Amino acid sequence: MAGTILENLSGKKLAVLVSFILICQVICFLIGGCIAPSPSNADMVLSTKCVLDKPINPGEYDDVWHIPRGKNGVPINCNKIEELDDPKIIRNHVSPNQIVFAVQVPLAKESVQLDYSRWMQNLIAVLHPDIVHKKYNPLSRAKHATMTMVVKLGYRNKWDPEDKWTLIANSTEQRKLDCKLDKDKEQEDYLHNCEVLPLFELGSLHHDYYLINLQLPVSVDDSDILNHGIGVLKDIWIVLITQNGGFTKVWLSLKTFFFPIIIATMIWYWHRINLLTRPPVLLEKMLLGLGIALSFLNLPLEFLTLFIEMPFMLLLADIRQGIFYAALLSFWLVFCGEHQMEGRKDDVERNRLRSYWRHLSAVAFGCLCLFLFDMCERGVQLKNPFYSIWVTELGTNLALGFIILAGISACLYFVFLCYMVYKVFRNIGFKRSTLPSMSSTRRMYYEGIIYRFKFLMMSTLLCAALTVISYIIGQVSEGRWKWDQDIRLEFTSAFFTGVYGMWNLYVFALLVLYAPSHKFYPPGPTNALSSTQEEIEFSRLTSEPSPSEPTEISALTEFAKKSALD
Repeated sequence: MAGTILENLSGKKLAVLVSFILICQVICFLIGGCIAPSPSNADMVLSTKCVLDKPINPGEYDDVWHIPRGKNGVPINCNKIEELDDPKIIRNHVSPNQIVFAVQVPLAKESVQLDYSRWMQNLIAVLHPDIVHKKYNPLSRAKHATMTMVVKLGYRNKWDPEDKWTLIANSTEQRKLDCKLDKDKEQEDYLHNCEVLPLFELGSLHHDYYLINLQLPVSVDDSDILNHGIGVLKDIWIVLITQNGGFTKVWLSLKTFFFPIIIATMIWYWHRINLLTRPPVLLEKMLLGLGIALSFLNLPLEFLTLFIEMPFMLLLADIRQGIFYAALLSFWLVFCGEHQMEGRKDDVERNRLRSYWRHLSAVAFGCLCLFLFDMCERGVQLKNPFYSIWVTELGTNLALGFIILAGISACLYFVFLCYMVYKVFRNIGFKRSTLPSMSSTRRMYYEGIIYRFKFLMMSTLLCAALTVISYIIGQVSEGRWKWDQDIRLEFTSAFFTGVYGMWNLYVFALLVLYAPSHKFYPPGPTNALSSTQEEIEFSRLTSEPSPSEPTEISALTEFAKKSALD
């Protein structure tokens, strides 16, 4: 029976393999730090205020778009004003229902009309109102004043006429204002410090130009008063966040590079497993599942967005990453558990997934919560991009609670994994106490395995730590525009490309090192078993028993038998 490559690979070859993997890891960090630009861009745009000839009540949607910048920069269907307190507004008794805030993006630069690139992948918009403190119309003292918006979103391509905009979505939305005013600034014309409000999220940036028309109506009829107590609105700013096109190219290049490598390594690994006379054991199946999950994550589906509009890409990306997280976390639990079992009672339970049902149930429950939360947010946004779970107090509390609990769960999982690794190392210590009684040849062989296995376990721990950090930072990065603008975190492309490269290199190393070795050792006579009991007991640390053989017999057992005969 054959052992694994980890057990039988020479020290020189192993050093070459490890050095190659470390060099690749450094290259992944350098690609992000030296080649890739920042992962995302944020542009802050001041809306244009248009005065309509007649009031438009909420729900009266038509094909008329109010365009702040048409051909040669001339507005279309938009009588621009600079300030809402313009004397002409007051003199003509203009109703708030006649005011439309229009934003056309991207902005022109030096009289050149820019356009969005499909490499930017997605578009997220948040709204920041400028509310002036006025004693005659103060902001409501209630916990949160409610802003009601009638908003519609449209797109246009380069070949379309200047006034032809196609509707993407329209909706009447409510947002809770969270504004503060310092006590030393409680005087006329000071701006409130207001948190940003989520506006919309598009999972695909397939078109060249986008137009937002937003209205803050005062009333629908005499019995329904809207936007009461929101203070005096001066301006509306809209922050537009897109993925950096240059970063997308680097990211897809890494995916395109790693995808065939992991697929080829996985096929080679499973081919060597099938050459064995025994069926695959649990650890080998889990490693294959991890390779499949990583291949699904590596698949560069984003290339399709360059040709096809795929608004579900953000949701699909979250699902793919969730599947990989589930496979990785489950593999670590089984990987550590299979190397810390001791005694015949535990050996009976080896190679059974149900032995880990408590651990895997916790992972499955966490991933299910992630999926449900994502469906409640981005799943609904496929139909209504203006929807956000953060707009209600209950939704905000649930979302914040989810992020906090998810972060705590990730940290607790890492602590538990460290404990399992500690038990594995303690088990190694017990087995190592048998080394002095062995011959020098066998002692050197087992010491080599111990050092290799320790290095692999420490690499696992490092990969787990960076994965947990990556998950927490990703959640904070996504939510900071939605629930706390005061958080400032510096994200670098080097971190994202480095962690992504680490996942691929880690799985590649496991597939190579845990593949069956081509070195076969003939079994020795059974009477040698009693004289090598210590070697047999030690060998259970790293090798998997065959279901058709006694539990204690493994690859290292066969080696111990052969050594005893020699």
